[in-house]
Amino acid sequence: ALTDATLQASLDQVRRVMPQIRAAAAAECDDFAQLCDRAGDIRRASVGSLDRLLETFERTVVASGGHVHWARDGEEATRIVTGICAAAGARRIIKSKSMVTEEIELNAALEAAGYEVTETDLGEYIIQLRGEKPSHILAPSLHVTLEQVGETFHARHGIERDAPPTDADEMLLEARRVLRDRFLNADVGITGANLLVAATGGAVIVTNEGNADLSMLLPDTHIVVTGIEKVVASPTDAGAILKVLAHSAIGERMANYTTFVHGPRR
Repeated sequence: ALTDATLQASLDQVRRVMPQIRAAAAAECDDFAQLCDRAGDIRRASVGSLDRLLETFERTVVASGGHVHWARDGEEATRIVTGICAAAGARRIIKSKSMVTEEIELNAALEAAGYEVTETDLGEYIIQLRGEKPSHILAPSLHVTLEQVGETFHARHGIERDAPPTDADEMLLEARRVLRDRFLNADVGITGANLLVAATGGAVIVTNEGNADLSMLLPDTHIVVTGIEKVVASPTDAGAILKVLAHSAIGERMANYTTFVHGPRR
């Protein structure tokens, strides 16, 4: 992949631009270094108390009407998710961006079991159509040019036209139209989680596109797939980490969407 000239140029730009964005965001905070120290202390304390926090998280989720499944490895995780989808009588599945599901190759397992799986993060959707892997944790399609996106949409969306689209706004609206139908007709929604809150049984999900919220709210079944190290003790701890997250990742005070999910509406 590193021989790809487009990827090389994109990664070089990221290497130069992202530290500048983060530095500018940090400069807006009088206490950014202290915020980072606080977040680091919380993460270390959480990892040091995983057994207690995870048991608390499970109890609070179950009390809210949810279910917690434990997987020893990726293979077991894919079996669990596939089993939940089968029990729900699902056929169509939508997903928001999740690095854990990329690592365990969940999509391949679900497709092998006969499910129609659609990634709904725009970057992930583009590379799914192209049959490729993500090249960056924030921007999965960093290696794809705008011209290549147009060619991919032209080949895969089945829209009659004389030539592939070239305008970014036009392509965005086209993807929105296609994905909206997938959102409205999905049986199961799968997301990751940026944090798990032991005291409340909540999963904290952060995006800039809102696709995770549609993925978790529209289908009847919502599955969260994440690592055990994401758990923290309280909403206060989660808030401290969220203050650092957006500043560091995108150079903003907050992401567009930060959702605390606590299961079905009661």
